[in-house]
Amino acid sequence: MTKIISKNIEEAAKIIIDGGLVVFPTETVYGIGADALNSDAIEKVYKAKGRPSDNPLIVHVSNIDMLKSIVLDIGPIEQSLIDSFWPGPLTIIFKKKDVIPSIVSGGLDSIGVRLPDNSIALELIEKSSPLVGPSANVSGKPSGTTINDIIDELNGNVDIIIDDKDTQLGIESTVVKIEDDTAIILRPGIITPEDIESIGIKCKLADHIFDKMDIDITESPGTKYKHYAPTSDAILIYSDDEHKMAKKIDDLLQENSDKKVVLLSTNYYMIDSDNLIDYLFLGKDNYEIAHNMFSFLRKADSQNPDLIIIEGVKKEGIGIAIMNRLIRACNYNYIEIN
Repeated sequence: MTKIISKNIEEAAKIIIDGGLVVFPTETVYGIGADALNSDAIEKVYKAKGRPSDNPLIVHVSNIDMLKSIVLDIGPIEQSLIDSFWPGPLTIIFKKKDVIPSIVSGGLDSIGVRLPDNSIALELIEKSSPLVGPSANVSGKPSGTTINDIIDELNGNVDIIIDDKDTQLGIESTVVKIEDDTAIILRPGIITPEDIESIGIKCKLADHIFDKMDIDITESPGTKYKHYAPTSDAILIYSDDEHKMAKKIDDLLQENSDKKVVLLSTNYYMIDSDNLIDYLFLGKDNYEIAHNMFSFLRKADSQNPDLIIIEGVKKEGIGIAIMNRLIRACNYNYIEIN
């Protein structure tokens, strides 16, 4: 059985050093931690998650000296990003040193690294080693942001779970790669293109942010395979016009009158429908929506509906990250209403 702790980080660090698995908190989502220098431990992570081995893992460090011990070079743009956004929810792609096994990087010569903004995570890393930390969930399912969901899903598959209550942000880090003088966002997050441009760095989104990736090799997790998805069928809809949104929701409920439906909404609507079994309000702004999104997907799915209808947000700022996750959660079943 998995041991649940809230303190005694030394015990968890010893598990890491001995090649075991520890679920640890960060400011984004919980991660399944293992020694990033230990191939056998990394294999356990892939097994616990049911994760394809060509899906790279992000490495978490606790200081810049640790970063320098695992990457070949820190360029001036990468250093500017570090100075501005670390510790925090930004992952940067670097060329790796051989000390990082190829199983961590999916066979690539590069790895994503970040320095998390969570005191427990930093203490655990400091007392053990650089940690891989993929989201604490079965691969493909919504990421783990609440301790109860994590215990339900991973109890028995890891050695220790550190209980730090719900995560602060609720959505994974922004992942960037530097090409020439531009930061390419491979996976959007709370750190937005505008945030990066505000420190004088050119920034653009990768082509696959809202579309299926059709290449074999990916440098960032959460981009290639089905991800963040509930078991139930789901559809994502969005319009700038609230009245058009309300009509589309009503139309979908009527079209699926013989099915049990859960609605995840960003607005309050007056809805009278016998087949709507639950109505979950995602939040009043994008920060709250990002925080609630994965836990609400899990809550909706736990009711075994035939269909989950999800109302999206505008694709700007943090909304880019929200829509990236929701489009993938719905397996690209997305309708934009003009």
